[in-house]
Amino acid sequence: MSSISPEFFPDPHLSPGDSPIAYGGELSAELLIKAYKKGIFPWFNDDDPILWWCPDPRFILFPEELKVSNSLKREMANNWWRVSFDCEFEKVINECANAERPGQSGTWINSEMISSYIALHRMGLAHSVECWENNNLVGGLYGVSLGNAFFGESMFFHKPNASKITFICLIKKILTWKFQIVDCQVPTKHLASFGAREIPRCTFIDLLNKALKAKTVKGNWGSF
Repeated sequence: MSSISPEFFPDPHLSPGDSPIAYGGELSAELLIKAYKKGIFPWFNDDDPILWWCPDPRFILFPEELKVSNSLKREMANNWWRVSFDCEFEKVINECANAERPGQSGTWINSEMISSYIALHRMGLAHSVECWENNNLVGGLYGVSLGNAFFGESMFFHKPNASKITFICLIKKILTWKFQIVDCQVPTKHLASFGAREIPRCTFIDLLNKALKAKTVKGNWGSF
């Protein structure tokens, strides 16, 4: 693992797959963009330096392979929910930061990270999906979009299936734009149930490089 400057990241192909590939730097919007374009993302605790990861294998979802269970289809057929895009990004990221997660005593979404992703959102590159019951925010997710790739970061829910509904609506929306990959970073049973799977890091980076050749859908996704 090596330290970085804002101009440099190590080659992921030559880096370990099960530990950080670099540390340090500033958690700025500009550095985050450079990182994502190389398949690298930040993940660290408050008492750590900024740690940068590019795991091998990589956990991704091909949007056309989305799986929705029959029980979730029935839930989505109900009329209790409404989904919006980029309506309450700051609320969503703060809810994700405060969400309780099994096996974790804290969150990696600290104030510095929140500020950086809000900056990305204002640049039209970070997006949120919100699930509402009446006027109450009951679930959501956020991530970053570059080219035809979406990098999922976190989700939360206050009502069962609310975050799942936002994820399905996200995939349906980006399918209309012919997105190629959704980066889920590391394996979870939750996302595996939707069809996400592991692929070699070298394959992921090749797919990412192809996806980055497409024009980025910038701006407020609620306006499209």
